[in-house]
Amino acid sequence: MKIEQIYTGCLAQGAYYITSNGEAAIIDPLRETQPYMERLAKDDVKLKYIFETHFHADFVSGHVDLSKKTDAKIVYGPNAVCEFECISAKDNEIFKIGDITIKVLHTPGHTMESTTYLLIDENGKDHCIFSGDTLFLGDVGRPDLAQKAASMTMEGLAGLLYDSLNNKIMPLADDVIVYPAHGAGSACGKNMMKETVDTLGNQKKMNYALNQPNKEAFVAAVLDGLTPPPSYFGMNVAMNKKGYDTFENVLNNGMRALEANAFEAAAEETNALILDTRPAGEFAKAYVPNSINIGINGDFAPWVGAMIADVKTPILLVTDSGKEEEAVTRMARVGFDNQIGHLKGGIQAWIAAGKEVDQVNRISAAQFASEVKIGESKVIDVRKETEYAAEHVDEAYSKPLAYINDWIKDINPAEHFYMHCQGGYRSMIAASILQARGYRNFTEVDGGFAAIAKTDLPKTDFVCQSKTLKK
Repeated sequence: MKIEQIYTGCLAQGAYYITSNGEAAIIDPLRETQPYMERLAKDDVKLKYIFETHFHADFVSGHVDLSKKTDAKIVYGPNAVCEFECISAKDNEIFKIGDITIKVLHTPGHTMESTTYLLIDENGKDHCIFSGDTLFLGDVGRPDLAQKAASMTMEGLAGLLYDSLNNKIMPLADDVIVYPAHGAGSACGKNMMKETVDTLGNQKKMNYALNQPNKEAFVAAVLDGLTPPPSYFGMNVAMNKKGYDTFENVLNNGMRALEANAFEAAAEETNALILDTRPAGEFAKAYVPNSINIGINGDFAPWVGAMIADVKTPILLVTDSGKEEEAVTRMARVGFDNQIGHLKGGIQAWIAAGKEVDQVNRISAAQFASEVKIGESKVIDVRKETEYAAEHVDEAYSKPLAYINDWIKDINPAEHFYMHCQGGYRSMIAASILQARGYRNFTEVDGGFAAIAKTDLPKTDFVCQSKTLKK
């Protein structure tokens, strides 16, 4: 028996590849299937089952394409209704892969079909669980994503999750290994550990959700502090239920290289969003007007989903040379399939063609510290509320990037402001969105709060709840 965790940091997602005696199973595969096909060929094993722990909201699974290529059966837990051929397994149903057994443990709560798969080894011993979004390391799945589909409140789903954990997971032995679907950084939970593998015994000791005195306390603890889910989540669920275009087609379209004139024409004809994936510092110096910057070297895919929202949006790419395929792939993982090409030769080719470029007014933290007047200058901090609460520039406004569509309307275009995040990644996303919408009277701070913290500017953890952008 071999178990391999295939972890994708950008999505904080774990897929699992299992082999035993000539047969294989894959749990929660990513969109691109070629790496799995290569593993299967190398190990000379036949893929028998593709197990899905639930209908994923934060990424598009590779289950449909992988099944077509291998004839492997797609398995979901009870209550799953697909628009393609799949097995909706029964609670406690058994599936054999070589000499090992996969047992279905229906664990609703995150979603109604959410299922944990218990792997029983060749000797009949409970070896590990693939817990999906039911149990994370340090946390549990959020119970607010499937309310409409389940015709239940989030409190009701949280109560189901409590029952699932206590009746199906907690009775298992302490030495059972926990393989979750996500780790720290995923929007599917709020308190996940950076580790990606642990024992159930350790989780029983330290996971706050598994140590609540009763159901009422569990529901309150799990719901406390939940932020609204990204709007693309529902679209990804629909794609995972209904099926999707092949990854190869999406890749071929996105890899279409367009000369500067053709790129410009395509943007005008299709009303496409121009997405520039270069580092923030390079983007600030010169970019195609009205582009949105989301750097490939950060949490790229989740921010694409959060900022663009509609997965059907036509997209044209501007990337550094050699980064085109990576950008196309990572967008496809979160369902952005309407990619119509990229700028051949990148921004240098655009400039060489004599095309207009735009810039972002970016200054160093030292210059910011010398210019800003606390109490007079307006400073907008686009980090998460928890980051802001820990420490921030005195008198700064907390306006998280995730909510930019809500607070952008409160900006007075005639009043200058400074803007920063933690390191410059998120503030450049915000800067590009602001400028694309006509807001230009601001200055973005290179290096963000990490650099600002090294200056002598006064900082505080006091939060004034009444502060608003309007004056």
